[in-house]
Amino acid sequence: MQLQQVLYTQGFGTRRVCAGLVEQGHVAIGGRTCDDPGEDVRPDGLVLTVQGRDWPVHERAYVMLHKPAGHECSAKPSAWPSVYTLLPAPLRQRPVRGGQDGVQCVGRLDQDTTGLLLLSDDGAFLHRMASPRKHVPKVYEVVTRHPVDEAALQRLRDGVVLEDDPKPVRAAACEATGSHALRLTLTEGKYHQVKRMVAAVGNRVEALHRSRIGGLSLPADLAPGQWRWLGPSELDLLKPAA
Repeated sequence: MQLQQVLYTQGFGTRRVCAGLVEQGHVAIGGRTCDDPGEDVRPDGLVLTVQGRDWPVHERAYVMLHKPAGHECSAKPSAWPSVYTLLPAPLRQRPVRGGQDGVQCVGRLDQDTTGLLLLSDDGAFLHRMASPRKHVPKVYEVVTRHPVDEAALQRLRDGVVLEDDPKPVRAAACEATGSHALRLTLTEGKYHQVKRMVAAVGNRVEALHRSRIGGLSLPADLAPGQWRWLGPSELDLLKPAA
C-alpha cells in the first residue's frame, strides 16, 4: 500500500494532506525520514512516526478510554466537553465505511459517570457490544445517598419497573460493597438505567463508575482522561462466551 494511503486510513487527513506530510519530511519509518508519498509499505505491524509522534498502524481502531466526569459521549455536546476531545485527531478523523468519520462510542455514559468506555470504527463490533440481544455484561460501582439493605438488593435482582417500560428490568448481579455502595451488573442499556433502577428501590445515585465490560476491566494504571489501544488479549475478553 502506498504510504500516503496508509496515512489516510489512519486519519491523518485527506490524501492530499497526507501526501504533503510525507513531502515535507514529517513522516518517518524506523528512524528514516520518508519523502515519497507513493512509497510501497506493508501496513501489518508498521509503526509510523508522524510529526515526531509514534503511531502504530491499525486496520481497525479499538480503544479504551477512562472517561472522566464532566464530559459528554457525543460528537456534538450540549453543555459539557465531548469525550472525543480527549482523543488524538487521527482517531477522530479515521475514514469509516458508510461515510461516518472517526471512532464512535460503544453506548454512552452520562456526563457525571466515570469509567470504562470503548470506542471503535468497526461497525460490527459497535453493534455487537451495544446490542441488548448480545447480553454483554457491564459492571457499575454505585455510591448511594442512603444506606443499602438486602431487601433493596433483592428487588434489583428480581426486577424493578421503570416509568417507560412495564416489563421489569433485572440486574444480572447485585451486591453491597459498603454501607452506601453497591456493585450492579447489567446486560441491557436503557436510558439512565442504573440511576432509575436505584431510584425505583427508594435510593439515589450519588456517584457512578463503570468498572468492567464483558471480561475486560478498567486498568488501574489508566488515569481519568487517558486512552489506549486494545490488544488482542483484551479484545478476546470482549468476545461472547461460547
